[in-house]
Formats: sequence, C-alpha cells, structure tokens
Amino acid sequence: MQLRVSGIIALMVAIAFGSNVYADPPASVGKTFDKVVAAVISGDRDAFVALATPAVKSAFTPEIMKSVRSAFGKRLEAGYSAEYLCELDQAGLEVHLWKVSFRDGGDDVVVRIAMQEDLVAGFFLQ
Repeated sequence: MQLRVSGIIALMVAIAFGSNVYADPPASVGKTFDKVVAAVISGDRDAFVALATPAVKSAFTPEIMKSVRSAFGKRLEAGYSAEYLCELDQAGLEVHLWKVSFRDGGDDVVVRIAMQEDLVAGFFLQ
C-alpha cells in the first residue's frame, strides 16, 4: 500500500510541475531503463540481474521474471512509449519514475527503478 500511495504522490507532483519534471534521466539511468525493458521483453533474467544489487539478484527469481514477462513483455514488444517523470530521493536511494504507455491502448504503467551505486536496487511496476 505504501508503494502505491508514494507512486500516486510522485505522479501528482509530476503533473503539478508539467508533463516532465526533468527532460531526461541521467544518461546511465536511461541506459539501465532500456536494458531492463529489453530484458523484460526477452524474458532474460540473467540480463536483468546483471544490472542489479546482490539483494535484487537473489530476490528476482526465474518465476518472478516469468511473471513480469507474462504481464508486460508482450505489451512492451508490441510497442510502447516511455516518458521520464522524475527522480526521488528515498531511503538513501535514487528512485527514477517513467510513465509507460502501450500501443495496445491498455492501462499505462509507472515504472520505478531504485538505483544504488549504478545498480538496480528495486524495480516496481504500478
């Protein structure tokens, strides 16, 4: 519930300041986002966890990758647009948010990637 509320608050802040709080994410974060999305599309857990902290590596099991791929991979593969919303400082991490809209016209998703020392320390789809 806390993640859902914080995500809604982050979106409200982003909307209040316009469609983009930041024009672009930091270059390394943008590349990480692209690699994470490519890993989800292909269902490549190894590619995903290569970008992750040890805690995420152990928690992001093959079953979780399969579930994420099943829920979002085909939609991403069919076409999407991603709009960077903002960066938040939370719990000592850089948390980056994107709005992802799908070509299929279904519900949008907020992607939250928490970064710690250039590694994915959290990955959430809302």
